[in-house]
Amino acid sequence: MDVTTNNTKSKVNIRLLVGTGMLSGLAFVLQYLEFPIPIMPGFIKFDFSDLPALIGAFAYGPLAGVIVEFIKNLLHCTVTQSFTVGELSNFILGAVFTATAGLIYKKNKSKKGAIIGAVVGSVVMGIISFPSNLFIVYPAYTKFMPMEAIIGAYSELLPSVGKLWQALLIFNVPFTIVKGLISTLITVLIYKRLSPVLKGRG
Repeated sequence: MDVTTNNTKSKVNIRLLVGTGMLSGLAFVLQYLEFPIPIMPGFIKFDFSDLPALIGAFAYGPLAGVIVEFIKNLLHCTVTQSFTVGELSNFILGAVFTATAGLIYKKNKSKKGAIIGAVVGSVVMGIISFPSNLFIVYPAYTKFMPMEAIIGAYSELLPSVGKLWQALLIFNVPFTIVKGLISTLITVLIYKRLSPVLKGRG
């Protein structure tokens, strides 16, 4: 009985390690394939790298989603030109997103639970993006780009923006929420087909 239980746990752990590793690799590739958004400053890019992390959070639990976010950003540090500042921001927000979504889904493992979890995660991620960018990410970024230039990039899009907090509320918060919602939509569409494979039932 104990041998069977141990074998089962071992298989689950191996599946978790392999699945998390594969999702981390996919997230890294998707993050590397980032592209600019016309309505955002040039230093802000859009990518789909939160998608594998969200799938991992649903398949293996919220901690797995956070691990995928950590590994992908660690890997991206080797090819980035943002001096890890972009990766710091991406990890903070991605971890909040996937952990929130994963925790809610863990308590209600259904399509409805997945949608609610990911939507709430998107909103929470957007809210957290304001203080994290205002007090952590952008102050760190000023070592490489003056604050005047940062705000100037926003004011080119909307001249009335003169403060960083205004730029974050008008641009970054909505952008972050929409980014999460796009990942939510795609995940809801494909997760049911991927779940058996990720959990070793395919």
